[in-house]
Amino acid sequence: MRRDVFQAIADPTRRAIITLIALQAMTPNALAENFQTTRQAISKHLRILTECELVKQEQKGREIYYSLEMKKMKEIDKWLEKFRKIWESRFNELDNVLATIKKKKK
Repeated sequence: MRRDVFQAIADPTRRAIITLIALQAMTPNALAENFQTTRQAISKHLRILTECELVKQEQKGREIYYSLEMKKMKEIDKWLEKFRKIWESRFNELDNVLATIKKKKK
């Protein structure tokens, strides 16, 4: 079963992992040090993120490093952009309503 990218990022631990590896590639052990969970749990989260193509693996010697897959992150950002425009429009409308109310109170 192919996992949905939005199901993957719905989990707070996976979002935290994405945040950490956005700064630098990390091994599962290095990632696990940032959480109060087992290394096996972190590996499961990494497997899900890898299946969704949000992270990629790179073998360096005996270690596997995980880093962010920017192409997939850009796809998510592109999908969210249309909603960002709607939100900005609504916030601008709210600003106008609040400004009108403020003027009437004076």
